[in-house]
Amino acid sequence: MSPESKKLFNILILGVSFMFIFTAFQTCGNIAQTVITNLNNTEFHGSGYTSMSIIYGVFSASNLISPSVVAIVGPQLSMVISGVFYSLYIAVFIQPSTWAFYTVSVFIGIAAAVLWTAQGNCLTVNSDENSIGRNSGIFWALLQSSLFFGNLYIYFAWQGKTHISESDRRTVFIALTVISLVGTVLFFLIRKQEDTKTPEEEDSTNELQGDKLHKPNKKYPLQLAMILLICSLELTFFTGVYGTCIGAVNRFGNEGKSLIGLSGIFIGVGEVLGGGIFGLVSKKNHFGRNPVVMLGIIVHFIAFYLIFFNIPNDAPIAPMEGTDYVAYMIPSKEVAILCSFLLGLGDSCFNTQLLSILGFLYSEDSAPAFAIFKFVQSICAAVAYFYSNYFLLQWQLLIMVVVGFFGTVTFFVVEWEAAAFVARGSDYSSI
Repeated sequence: MSPESKKLFNILILGVSFMFIFTAFQTCGNIAQTVITNLNNTEFHGSGYTSMSIIYGVFSASNLISPSVVAIVGPQLSMVISGVFYSLYIAVFIQPSTWAFYTVSVFIGIAAAVLWTAQGNCLTVNSDENSIGRNSGIFWALLQSSLFFGNLYIYFAWQGKTHISESDRRTVFIALTVISLVGTVLFFLIRKQEDTKTPEEEDSTNELQGDKLHKPNKKYPLQLAMILLICSLELTFFTGVYGTCIGAVNRFGNEGKSLIGLSGIFIGVGEVLGGGIFGLVSKKNHFGRNPVVMLGIIVHFIAFYLIFFNIPNDAPIAPMEGTDYVAYMIPSKEVAILCSFLLGLGDSCFNTQLLSILGFLYSEDSAPAFAIFKFVQSICAAVAYFYSNYFLLQWQLLIMVVVGFFGTVTFFVVEWEAAAFVARGSDYSSI
């Protein structure tokens, strides 16, 4: 197998492994709050929102040590160990207890930091400036196809149910635990990349590229922080909040709970469609990343507008009985699912371009760079999950609109500066 074929094989295995793990984890996150509100066990007092807030809070702090862990243990074994903890978190829902739920939330926060730092390193090592855009798109499409399978099962299994029984819960989470473990084992198939450059060639390359790759990078962490806010807030919204909102709308009738699964499927359709398209056209894109990011923010603004009119304001914090309130239109299932698709498509616009620009700008030191950005992103997600316990829907949407606008403008500035800086020595527009 040629070096390029080996790299592409590694990207595919990386994407498929994440697809299995996050088929389990994202489905778990999508239904966690709904499952918890349906628990008959009066001794359980956990909150899905609070759990996710703990995860992302620990995640942010753990990013300070994750580059060292990945450097010592290696990216492959780091991802394997992290995958085991993801599986353990999902398994807790088989027989929930409050102390175990929150304890494992802490451990998975640490595991997530290591997993995503190792993923960024693996993606960068197996890419170059000509393939980073394609590989980012391939990875993102495979990762987000995870939204199909678990949510498809939820849609059919929970159709017509107004209450989730203990048997329903155990069946779902046993299956999700096994799926997560399969993805963890697949990490062992990733092949180690060997450095084919001699020390003299490496020194020469560093001299030629030193100015291009290292000098401008010092200011990029601050400039890219705003675009990370978009990704983190919207990740929080469509993985944990929006599905809960749909399930809480009593006007959707007996289909309300099954619509959570259908919503997740259409988020996945948008994610995979966006990842596939942007990965395939990256080589032919002569306008850089800004048009894709602009498309993402427009799509999300349309989605936020429709959600504001379609979903009642108290849906994120509604009790187990749901909400009978109406927003500014009679709640429409079709509009709710359309918004799910738009959320997924817009998110793929942001994340594929963010992965691409990070892999390009920090090709020489990828693990610390990805750790720093995940640190910023996870802090924002922790805050977002915390306020999701208390804020009405209109305020959550307003926050995302404001942050989305300023984050997009900031990303444009970074793209323009990077393109201008490397124009003399790199065909940047083809990245």
